[in-house]
Amino acid sequence: MKFINIGFGNMVAADRVVAIANPDSAPIKRLIQDSKDDGRAVDVTCGRRTRAVIITDSEHVILSAIQAETIANRLDNSDLSEDEDEEEEA
Repeated sequence: MKFINIGFGNMVAADRVVAIANPDSAPIKRLIQDSKDDGRAVDVTCGRRTRAVIITDSEHVILSAIQAETIANRLDNSDLSEDEDEEEEA
């Protein structure tokens, strides 16, 4: 299982991530509010501005202070290193 750093020492399992979104649009703002109301929101911004919203397969919504593009790049790099590990085992 690979983990991705989403800021301030917090990690999320790479295979559980469904989507990474920018928090500026109205539908994402509604999603955040609904998840807070339902208790599915995880805020790991440490009091900073939310710059990325991570949606997991368990319908949890994770708010991060790291840019969505940075998290996406880390997720891509995680996939690449996993492919390299599989090639070394073969």
